[in-house]
Amino acid sequence: MCIYSSESIPIHSFCRKRSSNRHNIRVRRLNRWRRSRKGAGTKKMAVSNIKTDMQMRNLKLYMENQSIIEENERLRKKALLLQQENRTLLAQLQKKFSNPQNHS
Repeated sequence: MCIYSSESIPIHSFCRKRSSNRHNIRVRRLNRWRRSRKGAGTKKMAVSNIKTDMQMRNLKLYMENQSIIEENERLRKKALLLQQENRTLLAQLQKKFSNPQNHS
């Protein structure tokens, strides 16, 4: 049996088939790598969007807190004025009832 006989399969067909498989593997790896990179980019975008949303919520809550603090200060001042007025009226009432000569 001769190794180089015409009946044997040519060597170049093996090489071509083998390189084709390598090419397919490379393409698959490249596609997998691209998908993973694409996913990583969207994850980064999602994280960036979440970060921006959180910053906006934080700012809105900060502004709401500031308005609540201002309202609280305004109400505190009003309460102090009402307490002072209440003390004054109570003192006038006590003075009126403590002097029995004014009643008779």
